[in-house]
Parts: sequence; C-alpha cells; structure tokens
Amino acid sequence: MSFDSDLLKQSFAIVERRAEQASRFFYAHLFAAHPGIRSMFPERMDEQRDRLLLALGHAAAHAHDTDALVAYLRQLGFDHRKFGARPEHYPAVGMSLIATLKTFSGDQWSEEIQDTWLAAYSVISTVMIDAAAEADAKELPDYWDADVVRHEPRTADVAVLTLRPRMPYPYRSGQYLSLTTSQAPQVWRPYSIANAPRLDNTLELHVRRVRDGALSPALVDLVQVGDVVRLGPPMGTLGVPATPGGGLLCVAGGTGWAQIKALIEDLALQLEPPPVQLLVGARTERDLYDWDDLTALADKHHWLDVGVALAPRAGGSQDGHERLLREVAACAVAAGVQHVQVFVAGPGPMVAAVRTALRQTGVPAEAVHNDPFAGSYGAKRPSGSADWFLRRREIAWISPHNQP
Repeated sequence: MSFDSDLLKQSFAIVERRAEQASRFFYAHLFAAHPGIRSMFPERMDEQRDRLLLALGHAAAHAHDTDALVAYLRQLGFDHRKFGARPEHYPAVGMSLIATLKTFSGDQWSEEIQDTWLAAYSVISTVMIDAAAEADAKELPDYWDADVVRHEPRTADVAVLTLRPRMPYPYRSGQYLSLTTSQAPQVWRPYSIANAPRLDNTLELHVRRVRDGALSPALVDLVQVGDVVRLGPPMGTLGVPATPGGGLLCVAGGTGWAQIKALIEDLALQLEPPPVQLLVGARTERDLYDWDDLTALADKHHWLDVGVALAPRAGGSQDGHERLLREVAACAVAAGVQHVQVFVAGPGPMVAAVRTALRQTGVPAEAVHNDPFAGSYGAKRPSGSADWFLRRREIAWISPHNQP
C-alpha cells in the first residue's frame, strides 16, 4: 500500500489518547456539514462512537498487513450497505476524519501526516466501495427482513429467537449477523447464529438482556411472534475445518454457547466427526439456559463429551473465572496440547483469559480460534471525562478475524 503504515500508527496513537472527545467531534463535524447523514445513525450514539475508534484502530494496527486489512475493509464495505451507505458518502466522512485527526493531534500534525492519512483513507474507501459494488452486481440485498416465528424466554434475562428470513440467507456455521428492529430504529447489534444452515431457512439467536441496553431489552421483552426484524449480512471467519486432524476442544461462556452450538451441529454433518470435548462455563445452573438442547446433543453423538464449569457458591475460595480456566487447562492437557484445535466463544474478557490459560499449557496460539466480542454492552459507561481516562475502555463489537 502506498502510505507509511508506521507513521499512520504513531499518529493514531496520539489521537486515541483523547478517543471519546475525538469521536464526539467527528460526528458533530459530519452531521453539521451533512445533516442528511444523521438519519442513518441511531439516536443514542455512545456505542457508535466506540465502533468508529475500533475501526480506525484496527486499520492503523493492520496497515502493514495488506491481505488482512483488505479482508477487514471488504467486510465493512459489504456490511455498511445495510445503513444505506453509498459512494457519495465516503468523501464527507473523509473530510470529517481529517478535520478530527488534525484537531486532536495538536502540534504533532504535519503535512506529511495529513498526506499519509489521505492516502490511507483513499485505500480504505476504495476497497469498501468496491466490495459494496460487487455485492450490488451479485444482486445481494442490502439487508434481509425476517419474521419472528418463535420467541422463547429461557431465563429472566435470556430469550431464544427463531427467525425466518424472507429471502435465502446464505451463511456458514460459526458466523454472526447484525440485527435491528422497529422497537430500536437504526440500533444494530451482533449476534451469533446458533445453528448450522437449515432446509427451512430459519435462524436461531440467543439474546441476553443488557442493563441500559438499546436493543437487547426490546428483543427479550417486546418482540413477539409475527414481528419483523432486519438482518445485516453474515460475517465472521470462524468455522470448523473439514478435516480437523485430531480432537477438538470447544469452550463456551454465556450466550457464546450459540456460536459453539452451530459448530457442533456442523460437525455432526461430517461422515466421521472428530472427538469433541465441550466445556460450558456459567455463573449458576440457572444460567445454563439451553440445557435441554445441550444434553440432547450429548446423548445423540457419541463423539461429544460435555463438561460444565460453574462458579463456586458464595463464600467459596475460588473465583468463578479461575475455576473455569483450571478446567479448560485440564481439558486441553487431556486432549493432547500438541494436536488439539480449540474453539472459544463468550464474553471478550473470558476469551482472552482462556487463550492465556491455554498458551500456558502449551497449546499453540494458532490452534486457538475465536471471533469474540471485543467488549461488553453491559459495562457501565464512565460518568465523565476524568472517569473515562481512569478506566480501561471496552468497545462492544465483534472482531472480524481470529485474535492473535
């Protein structure tokens, strides 16, 4: 690529120190210059601002890796069609981006840095526009309307939704989609598809209500059978290999079980599935909301061995995370650390902790696969700028690639 990736990364690091203020400035600048664009975004902009910084940070961090960056940008370009993004919108975004970077770089800004960002944004916008054009040429829809055909409350805060898209929805086991509904207009959230592709074209999603969330309370409490929701395109790279070449270890936490469930259903379609050890982590037995399906899979498939890691009762000496990690490490060792393939799904902090535990037992990093949530929608947002600087930020989104 024809720009200095190191200079790009250094420049972004300066702006990132004032990330919240910079993202607020960017959107204020964009909406002031182009008021018509405002309707493409949700009323509550907090998490949308986080996603801007996540996307820019990802581009800056992977600017040296052309293949990885292009793959990421192509997914973004394809996905942004659901917002109504068109080629004429990209110059407006570029102008506001440069204005933001210049404002928050202070005396560190220079003509060389500006030229570098202009070159980088030219690449970013071209790849995204081309990806969207390819999707248009294939006559793929910008989004899919889907009917809610089943709504099952499983716990006080978890519901399982079954949707039937009105058009064929091609996806692979392990992928996720973004979703919005009329009860929360223009609020899109990612959810893993909890099943392998079905002949009846239905999809299963597992939704946990998030405190102060904009979409999940609507999906858990308000959406009913017969309602229509809107789906973005399938995304994500996670999937089981056709020939695993050894046993698999699958680790699921919370509604991360949805993604693992789809992978196990996919494995069941193979003529000779590999042995699979499944470890499901939960705070309490009540949180094993899909227990009936979990045990049914274990009873049906002799190659599937299921274990459950529960947090200790109040007053116990072990922390719930520690117990889960100890059992994960033991499973990895039993499976053979040099041959096992591991698939992990769940809250971002859990995924990171599991990867660390597995690395310490000798499991190679390249043998551990995940498409994790990078943060939690349930995290309490800082009350002000000082609080924001003192706290580690969590960006609620899904990384489009396996984490290193």
